[in-house]
Amino acid sequence: MQTIHTSEELARARNEMRDRTVALVPTMGALHAGHLALVDEAKRRADAVVATIFVNPMQFNDRDDLARYPRTEAEDALKLADAGCDLLWMPNAEVIYPTGFATTVSVAGVSERWEGEARPGHFDGVATIVAKLLLAVRPDLALFGEKDFQQLAVIRRMVADLGLGVEIVGVPTVRDADGLALSSRNALLSADERKAALALPRALEKARDAILAGAEVALALGSARQSLRAAGFSQIDYFALVDASTLEPLDVAREDARLLAAAAIGTTRLIDNIAV
Repeated sequence: MQTIHTSEELARARNEMRDRTVALVPTMGALHAGHLALVDEAKRRADAVVATIFVNPMQFNDRDDLARYPRTEAEDALKLADAGCDLLWMPNAEVIYPTGFATTVSVAGVSERWEGEARPGHFDGVATIVAKLLLAVRPDLALFGEKDFQQLAVIRRMVADLGLGVEIVGVPTVRDADGLALSSRNALLSADERKAALALPRALEKARDAILAGAEVALALGSARQSLRAAGFSQIDYFALVDASTLEPLDVAREDARLLAAAAIGTTRLIDNIAV
C-alpha cells in the first residue's frame, strides 16, 4: 500500500490508476472492523481501493469532542495495508483547508432534523469534506457505513444535486457479538458504560418488534426512551421512526421505515439505527 500526504502526490497516484475502476473509503481513522468491511466491499466492486484518513474539524461543533476523538494513524495504516487497500491519503488540515478557504457545502432537507438539530453545522462539515474528497480522488464509487444513516442520506443527496457522477454505496452496520454497533467512540466507554451501552441496540430491536407487531408508534418509542434512561443514558437526543428516504418522522409504520437513535452515556454520545 502506498501512503501519501499531499495533493500533488494524490494527483500522480490517481493518474497511475486512470485505467482502473477506483473505490474510495473516506474515514477519520480509529479504524475498526466496520471500516474494514467498507474496504472489503470496495475490493469486490472496484479494481483499486483508495482510503483517506482525515479528522475533519469542520464537522465538530464541540472543540472538546474534537480533542477527544481517537487518533491511531500508524495502527490504522497497518490495518488498511493488511486489508488490501492500494492507496492511503492522509492530508493535514492545511492541505484540505488552505489559507483563505471560504466555501461550505450545505444540504437542506435531509440534514435538518435529528443529528442536524443536535449538532448544528455538523452536516455542513460532512458535506464539505466529502465533496472535497470526491473531487480530489475522482473515484467511480465511494462507500459509507449505514450506522451513520443520516450522513449517508445527506451524501447521496449532495452527490445527486451536484451531479458528481459517483456511485454512493451504503454498507450494513457491523456489530460486536453482543449487538453493539462498532464505533470509534466505543473506545471512550468505561467497562461499566460499555455494558450499559447495550441498552441502545436492544431498545431499537424491541421498538422494531413492537411496531411490527402492531403497537402504536408513540408508545413503542416512549418505552424505548424509558429503557435507555433506566440503563443509565443521561441524555436522549432522539429516538424516532422515520421514512428511510426523506428522514421525516412517521406516526405509523409503513414500508421502508427506519428507527434512528442518539443518546449519551457518561461523556460519550452514541448513535445507532435499524430498518423496520
